[in-house]
Amino acid sequence: MSREVIATENAPAAIGTYSQAIKAGDTVYLSGQIPLIPATMEMNNASFEDEVHQVFKNLTAVCEAAGGKLQDIVKLNIFLTDLSHFATVNSIMAEYFAQPYPARAAIGIKELPKGARVEMDGVMVLG
Repeated sequence: MSREVIATENAPAAIGTYSQAIKAGDTVYLSGQIPLIPATMEMNNASFEDEVHQVFKNLTAVCEAAGGKLQDIVKLNIFLTDLSHFATVNSIMAEYFAQPYPARAAIGIKELPKGARVEMDGVMVLG
């Protein structure tokens, strides 16, 4: 099966040895997104809510570049440096997804790149 690199200027550029996403057949594997503003590569971190919204904007841009939409995500992984923000993530996630919601994991971790408080990656199926 062939693999296609997905890249868009509407999401932060990859800053390491990875792609924004890889498409294999009808499945798209989305790399983790932190709240970087694509145009400036600066963090959108005035509030935790700002971070979550920016991550969803970044994921949306990569989904669209792959020919899909955020709602096509079937598995979402959320990494939080403070699990007390779990309810906030749920509330904001409801603004971006309609039922049926994707399968999901929320994982508490020690730290994230650039001091982010949230990172998300996922798997999207097209078609």
